[in-house]
Amino acid sequence: MKALEGRGSLVVLLGPTASGKTEISISWARRLGFEILSADSMQVYRFMDIGTAKPSREVREEIPHHMIDVVFPDEPYNAARFQREADRAIEEIRKRGRPVLVVAGTGLYLRALTRGLFEGVESDPSIRRTLHQKARKEGVGALYQMLRDVDPERAQRIHPHDLFRIVRALEVFMVSGTPMSDHHKRHGLGKERYRTLYLGIERDRRDLFQRIERRVDRMIREGLKEEVQRLLAMGYDPGLSSMKAIGYKHMASHLMGLTPLDEAVRQMKRDTKRFARRQLTWFKAMDGVKWFRPEEAEDLLPLIEDFLEGQ
Repeated sequence: MKALEGRGSLVVLLGPTASGKTEISISWARRLGFEILSADSMQVYRFMDIGTAKPSREVREEIPHHMIDVVFPDEPYNAARFQREADRAIEEIRKRGRPVLVVAGTGLYLRALTRGLFEGVESDPSIRRTLHQKARKEGVGALYQMLRDVDPERAQRIHPHDLFRIVRALEVFMVSGTPMSDHHKRHGLGKERYRTLYLGIERDRRDLFQRIERRVDRMIREGLKEEVQRLLAMGYDPGLSSMKAIGYKHMASHLMGLTPLDEAVRQMKRDTKRFARRQLTWFKAMDGVKWFRPEEAEDLLPLIEDFLEGQ
């Protein structure tokens, strides 16, 4: 099909790990001429392919993918750098007259790209520790109520169970004396940086967890243990942020003789399910997402075409 213009527009496909983003994104790219931009905090690392579920090299040769294999595992990387580099990639895609499909698994990276980042108030470890202690003793609901008292506008935009964002919003207020919502208004944050269509994959929780179980088993069969062994042999320390990711830390623990393989796999499945829950919490708190069942993916093509054509 002839590539659509889509200039200045992003289509975002989001969902938790193992929800089927890769399969749907490939199908849409073949039908509508998309180039794909990965918003995933682990797929940026080279040599880490199996555990990060990167699309195969054959797929990436057929369909251009961006923001994959950007840095080495021992290089620092964050959402601000992702935003800068993703902006450049999008501009290059635009120059080629191709539409952009963002495949998002990392909520912070997606927010950085579409709405910008607020970094004006430095973190205070002592305040953060105190807030986390309160959450452990009284529950995250107690912190959420605090946030509603000091910054009700921000509280409305955060899921009541999203501990990370609740703590950060309270920290900003306690350090600066000003609600985070006021900082955002002052810096123009929260406004869409691109014209964006958000589409979210929704699966039954049991189905999702079964897919996670099968994905982990497939990663083991495809050589995740050997991939981690190579990374260790290359000198990448298990203490690196990249090596602490799900799958890598579990296999490293096994390879160092600390955890039997069957227990490492069990923990990997457990932690992947927990991660999927956190992803869902983040994405469900977003405004303007059209949620769909995987079997409805093809039905969305006319909607996507209309969006890219500016309708």
